[in-house]
Parts: sequence; structure tokens; C-alpha cells
Amino acid sequence: MPAEEASSIRHIHGSCHCGNIRFVFRRPETGDGIAVRACGCTFCLKHRGVWTSHPQGRVELAYDDSERVQRYRFGTATADFYICRECGVAPIVTSDIDGSSYAVVNVNCFDDVDRAELVETATDFDGEATDDRLARRQRNWSPLVMTA
Repeated sequence: MPAEEASSIRHIHGSCHCGNIRFVFRRPETGDGIAVRACGCTFCLKHRGVWTSHPQGRVELAYDDSERVQRYRFGTATADFYICRECGVAPIVTSDIDGSSYAVVNVNCFDDVDRAELVETATDFDGEATDDRLARRQRNWSPLVMTA
């Protein structure tokens, strides 16, 4: 990767509370704040899930102990919430679409970002058709790379 290209990619590290589930979110540095979405579904409301992604970014997911990782699906059953069985935190959500994997990361799990950089908007996807939901994720979510 050329030096000018490498400097335009920001590496954001995040994890669950105990550190079992970790991610690196590589996103283009835009100079603007980081757009984040406070989801209005009942699961995210109860867990204070606030998510971000970037379609030109990439998320690398790793965990120390797969036995301490619970995947949870609800509603349309088209996304996996990764929940740490040790500390109860859900740092990442993934969705497999047409043979590719995509992810959003929970900004409340960022280890190295000043919260003043986050530009939050409320979202509500209730009533969205499954095909529309998957197409939105393909457009907006980050490609996922598993490292564990």
C-alpha cells in the first residue's frame, strides 16, 4: 500500500469489556466526524447499541476463546450479534449476504476514539422488508475479515 494511501486509512480498535472479542475498524479518514447510528430496535435500546461502518472500510474480527462468544439472532434472523459470554457486551454485528460478510461495530466499544468525534443520529429499521435490509447492509456496512 503506498504511503499516501496508508495515511488516509484510520485504524480504530475496539473490544468487549473483558477483551475476549476484539475488532480493528479500518475506515477512510474523512476529516469529518464519525457518523454513528443509534438503533431503535428493542435489542439495541436495551444494550445501548450505537453502530458505525464504512463501505470503503474493513472490519477485522478476532476473539481469544470461541466458547465465550455467543451469536444472537432475532427478528429477520439476517444478522449475528456477537455477545461475550464473560462480560455480556455486544461489540459487533455481522451479516452474510450473497457469499460476502459485512459488519457494523459498536462505537461504545471503541478503545481509542474521542467521543467528541462521534456524530450520532437515531435510526429505526422496523418494518423494513428483508430484501431492502440486506441491500442497505451491502451498500453501507463494512466488509468483514475474520482473524480468529
